[in-house]
Amino acid sequence: MWRLTFAASTVCVLFVGVFGNDAVSSSLVNTNVDRNVDLQSQLVKISTKITAENKGSTPIKHYHIALTGEEKHHLAFVGAGIATDKDSDLMITEVTVPAQKGFHHYRIELPTPLAPGKSVKLVVETTFTHLVTPHPTHITQAERQLALYQGNHYFLSPYVTESQVTRVSLPTPKLESYSKLKPVTHSDNLVTYGPYEQVKPYTEDKLTVHYENNNPFLTVTNLERAIEVSHWGVISVEEVIDLRHTGAILKGSFSRYEYQRDQNGVSSVKSFKTVLPASAMDVYYRDEIGNISTSHMRVLHDAVELDVRPRFPLFGGWKTHYILGYYVPTYEYLYNSGDQYALQMRFVDHIFDDSVTDKATVRIILPEGAT
Repeated sequence: MWRLTFAASTVCVLFVGVFGNDAVSSSLVNTNVDRNVDLQSQLVKISTKITAENKGSTPIKHYHIALTGEEKHHLAFVGAGIATDKDSDLMITEVTVPAQKGFHHYRIELPTPLAPGKSVKLVVETTFTHLVTPHPTHITQAERQLALYQGNHYFLSPYVTESQVTRVSLPTPKLESYSKLKPVTHSDNLVTYGPYEQVKPYTEDKLTVHYENNNPFLTVTNLERAIEVSHWGVISVEEVIDLRHTGAILKGSFSRYEYQRDQNGVSSVKSFKTVLPASAMDVYYRDEIGNISTSHMRVLHDAVELDVRPRFPLFGGWKTHYILGYYVPTYEYLYNSGDQYALQMRFVDHIFDDSVTDKATVRIILPEGAT
């Protein structure tokens, strides 16, 4: 629902706009909300289907969503569309609602004004980083990793919500505990809250889920990406990556013998898959010691898949540093009209599934003489 565009030496990110003060219509009502909270990985992915009705006497052009300060701090992505049109992409603008300064608001532009008595079905997608935390924070090599998520039983909204259901999806059925605001049910790896009816605007009630999550908690703490366009028909890409396992910190010493014998350390990371462009060639992967030969590369139809295997397994709190580079042909990414050129490339590559990047710096090096 968003895209990144590079043009010459400038980087243009098309995401959400930032505007000034705004007012929320009291005529809109959420007649039904169906919310899915995905906790399968280290990310929190929330997909909310909303049916909103205009119960006023004048058309309404906008729909507003609200976030808490904590959610805003960890927000990585927000997007919205029409539920019946999966390709729709509605404009989102961050706004201030003076009457509710304790919350952060985003205004969604409806494709057409919503007439009195009519309804619209929206889908709002949000992704958050670092909202799932290891609990306990330290575990031994043999222990499994438990995670804690804290959210809201209710869909936080500036509007009255007549009926709503929230489903929390977990990576396994192994659940330590969960909040029990009735009605609530637990079946396999799914916890269902609701339906809750006639919920007032901005209602909050803490939802907690304590569960097993041994999926990789890998965070790129710093990424430096250099894209160099040459006169010789190739573009070189090099990434310097600082990577940290941000799951439960390893308590006690590490035993390689026990690790290999019992295959314990289930939350550790032995390797991960990085996806490069299909035309990537002369790929190299090294660290401070030199080239790392234990990794493997597969050339697929639409991508090059690199199995990145650090020199040692990563446990909670452990770090690694490496350099990954490759070349791609210029003609696939550089376009021109006369003497004007535009470069279109990924902002970052797919480093690993459900990745978190805390800080990224992208440098674009143009050919000599370019202005």
